[in-house]
Amino acid sequence: MVAEDDEKQAELVRRYLEREGHAVTVVRDGRAAIESVRYKAPDLLVLDVMMPRADGLDVLRVLRAEARELPVLMLTARSTEDDLLLGLDLGADDYMTKPYSPRELMARVRTLLRRTRLSAGADPAAAAVLAVGTLVVDPDRHEVSVDGRHVDCTPGEFRILAAMAAEPDRVFTRQRLLEELHGFDRYISDRTVDVHIMNLRKKIEPAPRRPARLLTVFGVGYKLTDPAKSAARASS
Repeated sequence: MVAEDDEKQAELVRRYLEREGHAVTVVRDGRAAIESVRYKAPDLLVLDVMMPRADGLDVLRVLRAEARELPVLMLTARSTEDDLLLGLDLGADDYMTKPYSPRELMARVRTLLRRTRLSAGADPAAAAVLAVGTLVVDPDRHEVSVDGRHVDCTPGEFRILAAMAAEPDRVFTRQRLLEELHGFDRYISDRTVDVHIMNLRKKIEPAPRRPARLLTVFGVGYKLTDPAKSAARASS
């Protein structure tokens, strides 16, 4: 689905997507985007920020509040870091600033769809439930819980958490986590990882400003650990 009020831009994106074999629905405003996602359940949403009747950020707020996990690639004319990070903070998986290369846009679409399909088609061994203390990640059902409480994660947040839960206590560099997010076809900055980590801490940590599970290893990256085991090691 393409949500873009600029007719020429929408037509350009539609043509490129159809050339790669995708069926495309185009909507021209934010409210239409929300309703169309609800009823058509697309595989991916290309979402412009500046639209009438609800902008792209409001669309994203609504869709993520409804726990809709479809990949979202945002298009924006806003080039400041704060604006771009706000989109990621709300649950976008990737973004591009205008003007953009249609070929680069298609590369990012392929990356997001490939990762979604790989996740959906993972073999049973790869889909084993992962537990790090009371944090449980179920790759097969795409579900996360902590202390028995369900946690809603965006696709990007889930990929980071699943990778780290598969190797608890391993230190992941930002580069490694970017590869989990976008493979080797990555275009966005290391700051993207920091935003996802910050959002995950809000969801899985009792005190996000004093994390006990998702820890920073200064100068290196991040690691996921079991707080109970860490406390036991510290007291021994």
